[in-house]
Amino acid sequence: MPGGIAAGVRIDVADGRITGVTAGAPRAGTVLAGLTLPGFANGHSHAFHRALRGRTHHERGTFWTWRERMYALAARLDPDSYYRLARGVYAEMVLGGYTSVGEFHYLHHAPGGKPYADPNAMGEALRQAAADAGIRLTLLDTCYLAGGIGVEPDEVQRRFSDGSAAAWASRVAELKEDAGFRVGAAIHSVRAVPADQLSEVDSERVVHVHLSEQRGENEQCQAAYGRTPTELLHERGVLTDRLVAVHATHLTPADIGLLGAGRARACFCPTTERDLGDGIGPARALRDAGVRLGVGSDSNAVVDAFEETRALELDDRLASEERGRFTAGELLEAGTDHAAVGWPEAGRLEQGAAADFVTVGLDSVRTAGIEPSGVLFAASGADVTHAVVAGREVVRDGEHRLVDRPETVLAKEIEALWQS
Repeated sequence: MPGGIAAGVRIDVADGRITGVTAGAPRAGTVLAGLTLPGFANGHSHAFHRALRGRTHHERGTFWTWRERMYALAARLDPDSYYRLARGVYAEMVLGGYTSVGEFHYLHHAPGGKPYADPNAMGEALRQAAADAGIRLTLLDTCYLAGGIGVEPDEVQRRFSDGSAAAWASRVAELKEDAGFRVGAAIHSVRAVPADQLSEVDSERVVHVHLSEQRGENEQCQAAYGRTPTELLHERGVLTDRLVAVHATHLTPADIGLLGAGRARACFCPTTERDLGDGIGPARALRDAGVRLGVGSDSNAVVDAFEETRALELDDRLASEERGRFTAGELLEAGTDHAAVGWPEAGRLEQGAAADFVTVGLDSVRTAGIEPSGVLFAASGADVTHAVVAGREVVRDGEHRLVDRPETVLAKEIEALWQS
């Protein structure tokens, strides 16, 4: 709870909200044995990348060579197959401890860039997939206009582009929110949105952007604009307290200062950043500068809220050669920052907050004998025994109640995609 770990806690829920939290209460109602935490927030996901898991690990190369495999996958998806794949991915997320997800969505149109009859058919597929899997979804609808600075989109990238930021905004305006679905915005990167259109990508909720994930991005931005990507966003008025900088790996000290002064957020995706060889971002320096941190599963090479959250500390240990870079409280705050994806009412076990929480068993081979305060360093997503989202029990005794055998769903759909 906000005051720390307590025993014998009763959580009363009505209409998707927590109506009361009482410590030292007698057991009654649904008994959750273990340690109950606020649900985790997945700040950055590309659901369709899940189909690459275990299929690219053996390849040498860089992020840019991996991207070619990702583009080949993107070319195979349509609204129906995207729904089936995403439903399995979102079910895996709840099983792994997440109760909300920000989907960085740029796969908008049919092959060649032709709009579907419903221009938001792909986004609607994601909405339905999340609803059926029982997770809160913020569709971070992404503006993606260019194949690089001054470069037209290629054949695959035409699926991503609306042609202009104004056309992007017009399409996004047709999306309607509901109880479990919200709409945010995203700038794919300073490579994919021309500088003179950056300020046109906006949202009343949050605006996400891939920022300095690769050194090549920084070099291209410097060559074209004479500025770092962060400096360009600042110059164009995009760097505000609604901005979430995803990755934020290769930053200068000046970049860190600008992000802190703007009260921005940074979303680290450690398991993907490891998988792609991106590098280790300056998490502690950003936090010290006033930047609020969060985590995301990004490519979904790993879907495990505990692994992603503790990696903030463990990766920073590698970079600094020091231990104790973050307190357990700071890590939990980062892992449960639902405001970063437009759900500020979630992430706390207190009266009035959204009734989103997960229970971790303390009797597995991973958690047996630990101090409960060390759960983020010991548990994995496999230790989640129960998950409640908006007051509804989505996971019970480690089994997803809405999607039967998600592993079978994923295996079938991924195999079909690669055979198509």
